[in-house]
Amino acid sequence: MKTKLLLLLSFAWALPLAAQTVGTESLVIGPGDQLHVQFYDTPELDQHPRVNDAGDAPLLFLGPVTLAGKTPDEAAKLIAGLMVSHNFMSHPQVVVSIDQYATQEVIVSGEVGKPGGLMLSTPRPLLDVLALAGGLTSIADRHILIQHRGGSQAPTSYFVANDPAQQLGGVQLIYPGDVIVVARVGIVYILGDVGRPGGYPLSSNNEHVTLLQALANAGSTNKTAVISGVKLMRKSGDNYVEVPLHLGRVEHGKEPDPLLLANDVVLVPFSYLKNFVLTGAGVAASVGSAVIVTH
Repeated sequence: MKTKLLLLLSFAWALPLAAQTVGTESLVIGPGDQLHVQFYDTPELDQHPRVNDAGDAPLLFLGPVTLAGKTPDEAAKLIAGLMVSHNFMSHPQVVVSIDQYATQEVIVSGEVGKPGGLMLSTPRPLLDVLALAGGLTSIADRHILIQHRGGSQAPTSYFVANDPAQQLGGVQLIYPGDVIVVARVGIVYILGDVGRPGGYPLSSNNEHVTLLQALANAGSTNKTAVISGVKLMRKSGDNYVEVPLHLGRVEHGKEPDPLLLANDVVLVPFSYLKNFVLTGAGVAASVGSAVIVTH
């Protein structure tokens, strides 16, 4: 008797906790899903209805009830309320879960190793799904965009940090039918008289890089470079505008090391005998032909 009482108390405590946890999820019931509707202490009412194309689930005593677009917790509360309002039960405790999803494919597009569709029968953590898709590429934006199935809610963003401890610190669940979009990270371009000219992804945790860091990534300026002529070109609409820059003062700590933004172009002129001038269309053409350096 004592053991039975403890089990009842444990179940009664777990019910509101489970409802609170599920209620925070973005998963919603969709047409074609097969549900499991449970009534605590009344197992003979347990049922497994399938949601029809109109979004209704046929339930004992209640008939068709519109559940599509609701979370399992919202569906449970609706069913409980209907049982009370129809005088079938006075204090029902209802739990709704999804036994089978109608759409079991997750679409992963963008900067992953193997973009395409993945078959999932149960919710999986985002990191698991990304691993199944071949992982993030070296130029992937670490702000992942997730559109949960049905599209009734705005897409959510999840940041995949470079730090493993931060990656494992939170779990973002992906459900069958979800769409994951991994965009390309922003690029800064270091062109001219440097060791390794090209485009460099902003793939750090902070998604920014300073001028000196970018130059270091590019192998630093060569001895033949004209330090006084270094220019920072920043995208403004369809054009580039020059931002005042004094590299020599920055290197000597007389001016702050400026942050570079995505699509910034740092031009390092060659010696005066080899100097060239790039503005406007010339900068755009150089950026278009620049090699993206990922290692």
